[in-house]
Amino acid sequence: MTLTDLRAAIGLGVIQIPAGADPIAAGTQLMIDRQLELLEVQRFPPPEPQPAAVAAEAGRLKMTAAARLPQLMQTTGLNDQRIADIARDNLRIAAYIDQRFGITVQVSDEEVANYYRTHEAEFTRGGETILFEDAVATARQRASNERRRAIIDQWIRDLRTRADVALNPATASAP
Repeated sequence: MTLTDLRAAIGLGVIQIPAGADPIAAGTQLMIDRQLELLEVQRFPPPEPQPAAVAAEAGRLKMTAAARLPQLMQTTGLNDQRIADIARDNLRIAAYIDQRFGITVQVSDEEVANYYRTHEAEFTRGGETILFEDAVATARQRASNERRRAIIDQWIRDLRTRADVALNPATASAP
């Protein structure tokens, strides 16, 4: 992975840099995670994405770059085929994760109630708290999404512990 790859990924929205984070340092870590995910995808490949899905994802990436797309393509060497390849990789990673971890994670009634209690602001409309009985479906879905994200994050941490990652110090902190 190069600094140019990192800049292209940021520009296309392939990775999202947390607010206030150093884009190079945080982006490098996110790109390492992406490469580790792609290695897992190669080991246990999901079905190949449909061409229409790849085209739609490539369109989404281009829309993310918006008016910056021509400059991004010029400065990073991106072309339509490379964007389509990135789109294909995005879809393959998503399909692999769905295949491995499922689309939803079962959560207990207790976990749903706990989510509702600890995320009160999400269940407040016009200054009034929505009754738990009226919010239970939304709370269940959000608790499931949160739990699934935690499981996937742990999987990525596990991938990192098994990987031998080396950074070039000259570029690891380049502007």
